[in-house]
Amino acid sequence: MVGKHVPVLLQECLEGLNIAPGGVYVDGTLGRGGHSQAIAERLTTGTLIGIDQDDAAIREAGERLSPYGGKVKLVQGNFRDMTGILRELGIGRVNGVLLDLGVSSPQLDDGSRGFSYVSDAPLDMRMDRSSPVTARDIVNGRSEEELRRIFFEYGEERYSRAIAAAIVRRRAERPLETTLELVDVIKSAMPAAALREKQHPAKRCFQALRIAVNDELEALRDGLEAAMDALAPGGRLCVISFHSLEDRIVKNAIRARENGCTCPPEFPVCVCGFVKTMKSVTRKPITPDSGETADNPRARSAKLRVAERL
Repeated sequence: MVGKHVPVLLQECLEGLNIAPGGVYVDGTLGRGGHSQAIAERLTTGTLIGIDQDDAAIREAGERLSPYGGKVKLVQGNFRDMTGILRELGIGRVNGVLLDLGVSSPQLDDGSRGFSYVSDAPLDMRMDRSSPVTARDIVNGRSEEELRRIFFEYGEERYSRAIAAAIVRRRAERPLETTLELVDVIKSAMPAAALREKQHPAKRCFQALRIAVNDELEALRDGLEAAMDALAPGGRLCVISFHSLEDRIVKNAIRARENGCTCPPEFPVCVCGFVKTMKSVTRKPITPDSGETADNPRARSAKLRVAERL
């Protein structure tokens, strides 16, 4: 049974992709297929390729997308491997790529996956459940300094040092096994004022662990390069991010292909060999309106950037 899934910034993504009915599109983060379904509905002779590393997502999205038959091809894999995936499918350039970097609602709501800090579950957090490294391995196996780095760099957690130290003290007694055990340790390391903030005190650390478990930042960098390489001239890239670290990576990747000339400003012509291959369609990220955030609170931190291949 397909669970409830609300695609974020749906109309804005469809407009950003500028869908041609006969075009070829890639949803590199298929999830439960909400964005993909809307794309498939607009295709006539075109093709949609959906990629996701989560076997449950492939299974449930396949059910949702079954009415579209041969227009849709689903692949279990990581969007960082888009180049090879498209090659195996015999597809050259594509007309659009969509990447939604958020964790889907069913993944958050499935207690067995360990993504949520409000329900008790094993410390897992793997998108691809065949991957060897879990959140439990990182929390119980990495050094205090490495934990501090993960929480600070990936979660922008200002109490990263105190939290890392508290985890090391706690695991010396017995390993941390569940999400709520970890939440308790995180809370114990934070000052009272931080616990009263609107945002859940464990949100940043859980985000950081999810990124570390799934190597998300390197996958994002690789995937952005693969996506931009795959686009035909005039093809569009749409990327939805949910925190500033991701958004900076997206912005910088597009900027590098849009304005990557390294020549000094006083040079009359470019001599570094830079060739502009992308242009930003949106100079500033598009964010959800108040109506969407009221209907879907998980969308409130979403940012959409759109770029076009030259």
